[in-house]
Amino acid sequence: MKQFFLRFWPILFIIFVWLLFSYPYFVKGKVPYASTYQGNFFPPWSHYQEYAGPVKNNAMPDVQGQIYPWKKFTIDTFRIGQIPLWNPNSFSGNPHLANYQSAVLSPFNLLYFALPFIDAWSIVVLLTPLLAGLFTYLLLRRFELSRMGATLGSATYMFCGFIVVWMAYGTLSMAIAFLPLALFALESYFTKPRLFTLILLSLSLPFSFFSGHFQISLYFFITVVAYFLFKAITTEKPQAIGFSLLAILSGLVLSLPQLLPSIEFYRYAVRSELFQLGEAIPFQYLVTSFAPDFFGNPVTRNDWFGHYAEWSSFIGIVPLLLGIYALLKLRNKTVMFFGILGVVSLILAVSSPVSQVVVGLKIPVISTSALSRIVVLFSFAAAVLAAFGFDQLLKDMSDKKAMKKIAPLFVIFGGLLAILWGLLFVGKIYPAEWLIVAKRNLLLPSALFGMTTMAILLGIKKKKLLLGVSCFLLVISAFDSYRFAQKWMPFDPRELVYPDVPVISGIKENIGYGRIFGNIGSELTSYFGFPTVDGYDPLYIARYGEFIRSAASGEFTKGERSVVRLDRRGKYTDRAMDILGVTLVFHPIPDTNQGWAYPVWDGKGRYEIAYQDDKFQLFRNKEALPRPALFFAYEVIGDDRALLKRFYTEEFDFRNILLLEEDPGISIAKKGMGSATMKEYTPGKIEIDVQTNSPALLFLSDNYYPGWKATVDGKPVKIFRANYSFRAIEVPQGESIVEFTYKSI
Repeated sequence: MKQFFLRFWPILFIIFVWLLFSYPYFVKGKVPYASTYQGNFFPPWSHYQEYAGPVKNNAMPDVQGQIYPWKKFTIDTFRIGQIPLWNPNSFSGNPHLANYQSAVLSPFNLLYFALPFIDAWSIVVLLTPLLAGLFTYLLLRRFELSRMGATLGSATYMFCGFIVVWMAYGTLSMAIAFLPLALFALESYFTKPRLFTLILLSLSLPFSFFSGHFQISLYFFITVVAYFLFKAITTEKPQAIGFSLLAILSGLVLSLPQLLPSIEFYRYAVRSELFQLGEAIPFQYLVTSFAPDFFGNPVTRNDWFGHYAEWSSFIGIVPLLLGIYALLKLRNKTVMFFGILGVVSLILAVSSPVSQVVVGLKIPVISTSALSRIVVLFSFAAAVLAAFGFDQLLKDMSDKKAMKKIAPLFVIFGGLLAILWGLLFVGKIYPAEWLIVAKRNLLLPSALFGMTTMAILLGIKKKKLLLGVSCFLLVISAFDSYRFAQKWMPFDPRELVYPDVPVISGIKENIGYGRIFGNIGSELTSYFGFPTVDGYDPLYIARYGEFIRSAASGEFTKGERSVVRLDRRGKYTDRAMDILGVTLVFHPIPDTNQGWAYPVWDGKGRYEIAYQDDKFQLFRNKEALPRPALFFAYEVIGDDRALLKRFYTEEFDFRNILLLEEDPGISIAKKGMGSATMKEYTPGKIEIDVQTNSPALLFLSDNYYPGWKATVDGKPVKIFRANYSFRAIEVPQGESIVEFTYKSI
């Protein structure tokens, strides 16, 4: 037993810290999902008093608005035997697997078939720091660092700023958690070639790429390639170089089922045209690497910069000191690699001429997303360097000239802390209310620095206390990381996760094959499978965004970044709703006569009440066209903007005339008549029964996208882009069965 403990105590320590953090879930039954935030801020639950109350963290709206409902849609689609390639419930249809953050191919999705949904979600979220910590320990031990040093570095990375603030998403943090595993596999193969480590290297790539965030996986991949080149240059092992390269390429091939659809979708999305340096980290904000709440925290509602998650570089004051110490004292090639990695990533993360140049290069993904997120590589590099610094510090403390070797760093850092305190008290660098927050949140890091300094001085003076000093450094470093993590992470009541309310049943009973419109989001529509015209996603079809935004005035308007929202008071809002088959309008009764709501109360006969309770009304739109509709007249307009302008023209008869970009070459009877009846509608397959007395065009108000294929009575037919962003096919006279199926690429 003693031998087991001596050998595996670091693993047990990492698990202990993780269990301490996860205690609310495993012991109290709470879940790592901000259900109190959902109940307070997202309709319909926000209209019920019983769901109102204290909210710990309201800084993660994307979990409710995107990630969680997408995951529910993913699992529900798998359960009906389809691959969730397409989501019909947002943006009038949008690629799902290809949007990347859906993480459709994540192996962890298997948990959802073995556990209740919220428990599978919770386990995946909580596994992130544990995997990051264990993988980092493996890597650091492969570098032949001490168990104590490797444990300190692991605890630092598993609860570093980036891992913690993005953990609840289950995507970004998980995508980077596999980085130490990949580097461990590379280092292991160069040290002692084994097939197992090659397989591990290959699998680590798709595990990251399937985790749900391409930008972070791209940073992961760049780091793996950089480390491979570093090993190739610094070693003379051509066989190891060749096989390692083959393993990396194999990992990329395994990742192609995610990469290829996403690359294709990126070309059609608004995001591909938006290049900006909007969230670079201000240089002074780097003080949060050891004092994370110096500028406030969303949890305590005093965060005045508003970019807490995007700019989080926290690693803790002890690891920061140890990392700097490693860079100053060691000439180890591995230390140099991680030092360069940390410095380069930090330069790119902060607002600097270099980051401005990178964004100016218009590099896809990197230049269109928050470049500041590359700070995670700084945190990882700092954690690795801290482990090296820890071992070197203990070695130097045993030296007769220990004080001379160690003191300068602590004197300099202590001086910087003193200057910082001086500025807070004398400099008046911020408004008074900000200074109060900064002073309060600088106290603990300063105290930890003081205790660390005293412990090291004591260890230098009494060598027999070195083991105690090393244990102390590990414990206070882990404590600092744990304190930061538990302050940020919400653990809320599971019974508040998507509680049932009457209006949801009302929607289910009345929506049919139509769409719903109103001040609701994906947290309701995607989760329950209610199609809507709005949407919130970093990737959506650009033409659809243009179609919706242009409804406000009738003039061409570019799509917005990440969001599509039909103007509630737009000039052609009703026209857009009708052509898109919006049959239900969701209306909270308190919103009546309010400027932010769609004026359903002024419907002038367009609407009738389909459902009503004491909080909500559902109005049926009597003017909406059915989702599949037959047209017996069309116009061909080759210019995109001219076509859109024609659609949003007062005299245009959008109910009877279809706008196409190319001539289908069909002859239609002037008095054509017929019907199109939806027989089956699933995410990947649509079946429509058509009857017509003349050749006609079948219009489907779902977005046009290359992955869709169509057949009429089993024979492939061409899909035309109609009304700027939707689908139409030619159907023959008589009765026929039309099928649309989604194939991706």
